[in-house]
Amino acid sequence: MQDVDNLNWPLMKGNLAREDLDAAIELLRQDDPILTQSREVAALEEEWSTWLGTRYSVFVSSGSAANLITMAALREMAHPAGEPGEVIVPTICWVSDIVSVLTAGFEPVFVDIDPTTLGMDTERVLEAVTERTRAVFLTHVLGYNALSRELLDGLEARGVPLIEDACESYGATFEGAKVGTFGLASNFSFYYAHHMTTGEGGMVSTDDPDLYDILRMFRAHGMVREARSDEVKAQHARQNPDLTPAFIFAVPGYNVRSNEIAATMGRTQLRRLDANNAVRRHNLDLFLDGLDPAKYRTGFRTEGSCNYALTLVLRHPDPVLYDAVVDALGAHGVEYRRGTAGGGNQMRQPYLRRTLGDVDYSLYPHTEHVHFYGFYIGNYPGLDRSKIVRLCTILNALPTGDATQAEGA
Repeated sequence: MQDVDNLNWPLMKGNLAREDLDAAIELLRQDDPILTQSREVAALEEEWSTWLGTRYSVFVSSGSAANLITMAALREMAHPAGEPGEVIVPTICWVSDIVSVLTAGFEPVFVDIDPTTLGMDTERVLEAVTERTRAVFLTHVLGYNALSRELLDGLEARGVPLIEDACESYGATFEGAKVGTFGLASNFSFYYAHHMTTGEGGMVSTDDPDLYDILRMFRAHGMVREARSDEVKAQHARQNPDLTPAFIFAVPGYNVRSNEIAATMGRTQLRRLDANNAVRRHNLDLFLDGLDPAKYRTGFRTEGSCNYALTLVLRHPDPVLYDAVVDALGAHGVEYRRGTAGGGNQMRQPYLRRTLGDVDYSLYPHTEHVHFYGFYIGNYPGLDRSKIVRLCTILNALPTGDATQAEGA
């Protein structure tokens, strides 16, 4: 019996290098190091803003925390005491996107995806906007840019703010600018194996000074002293003469601060980010170019993409090919996640089924196809490119079913 070609291909691989660990060790060698957020955090925020192209950034404990305080700040700015309204959200994203909307009291409104980007379909988004819409929370899925000029112009004309989740996609671009610079705010994750990592960690970026102050307050218990505006501090002091100015809690905040060790490692990683992203782009092109387009979807909109993972989606709903792919990936030591980002259609997850009740999934055909016939596999700078070529050869040789439909779902 011929030995199976074991590709030994994990789903994720960390980005920490010796220089990152050495920087953290150097910090700890100080006689009395400050470990909670201090100078290193502030330096990372400034350097990240410069790299991204925004005025302000707020470093937090995770990408999920970035989602959480962004939605909380949006609620505070829009309707602090009134009816929250709706936020238009994607069906394919990470759970924390939707949970942050629910936690802030907004009602999520789901729209189907564009199969060429896995992000929200522009036409469906604009159709869903009503007088109750407070924002569109768009996710750039797995590194694909999900923006379009029609979407940006349509939201501007309707006066609806855009929030970008670029946790899996920083470095991707649209019209020559990085994703995460087009909306009112943008969220990023520095989780293990993302484009860069601080172990855990995340960032919120914005050009809006008022939002920046509110985000800083929400990050640290809601304390007014976290605001950078002297006028904001003075205003709250005047309105609350019975309180100590350093301990005025203006908003119902959290403690989602990060720390100096994480920031130190993030600063060294940021120097390698562009070079590592170039490798990720090349890996995706090699993978999609190597797949059989009769069996797999290869027509993704890759211009400007910067992919965290390699997307493998069957061209048609074919259970025979699906089972063959699952068997082949397992046999050849390739880890994968079903349904691409976030485990597929979020509306099928138990936490949302309890909230939404009965859902007509036929209204989301592109999402459903990816949920049942989509995968992602790991993409990282250290990935051996010969493995990509070998995997494409294996996948292209797999059998298909006789009932393959002429058009995918």
